[in-house]
Amino acid sequence: MAKLKATSARQSELFDETFLKKIEYLYIVSKKIFVGRSRAERKTRKVASGIEFADHRNYTAGDDFRYLDWNVFGRTEKLLLRLFEEEEDLYIYFLVDTSTSMQLGSPRKLDYAKKVAAALAYIGLSNMDRVCIVPFNAQLAGRLPPSRGKGQIFKVFDFLQDLNEGKQTLMYEAFKSFVAQNKRRGIAVVISDFYDPGGYDAALNLLRYQKFETYCIQIYDDLELRPGLRGDIELVDCETGERRSVTVTPKLLDRYRSAHQGFCEALEDYCIKRNMLYFRTPIQMDFDDLILRVFRAGGFIA
Repeated sequence: MAKLKATSARQSELFDETFLKKIEYLYIVSKKIFVGRSRAERKTRKVASGIEFADHRNYTAGDDFRYLDWNVFGRTEKLLLRLFEEEEDLYIYFLVDTSTSMQLGSPRKLDYAKKVAAALAYIGLSNMDRVCIVPFNAQLAGRLPPSRGKGQIFKVFDFLQDLNEGKQTLMYEAFKSFVAQNKRRGIAVVISDFYDPGGYDAALNLLRYQKFETYCIQIYDDLELRPGLRGDIELVDCETGERRSVTVTPKLLDRYRSAHQGFCEALEDYCIKRNMLYFRTPIQMDFDDLILRVFRAGGFIA
């Protein structure tokens, strides 16, 4: 396998030589994990559209006589058409949250999301899938058009490197634009902290109803659960600017941690009930550990 070189793309702290070595390793691991797995679900049966014979179906008025199986007709006097397997391109859309809440953390949640998107994109490109990057916040924030082939990973790096948006999270409005602009269905990988004041339900349902196979990767910072705050303080919502004066006590922090845990579990339960793959990870976890979890869960890589 050809080695990736950081000099082939603009140098960055995110996508350095160490990162490139990791994603090459992850690609090798993905092939070992999925050795022998069938990609038959990506094949469609069409009349005489490929070279691999699949099946027959009954002739109906208007069908092309050229595709009749005359050998079968000679034996059974039944008019049957030959069907062939055609493997379709798989489109993988990475919906990356660039809202203000994703700018927080050390490293930033957004930087972690960029690494996750880049690693999974590399696997998709290596498998000759069509990979598209779509950042969002209150609306869609640009787009890297569908690309194919391992050599396109440097375009992915450059595009992700420049993502530094902000603004409020409005998933439903952003996803409504996404489904209107992308008629070719495929896999939609949502990478976000899911901190949307309007909720995530309607947005994810929109993807599901529009026949996108949806995967949710929830990213958070461990420090969000242990903010180290005490006494009388004024909290400011980083996205809406709303201010609220509170007195932080150990009891209040316990309630806050319980509420956050409940939020995460509700999202996980929502995804499971709707057959969406769901992953939750703190930014303190190495991104490659998350990628391996995606592989082992039987995600989109095959």
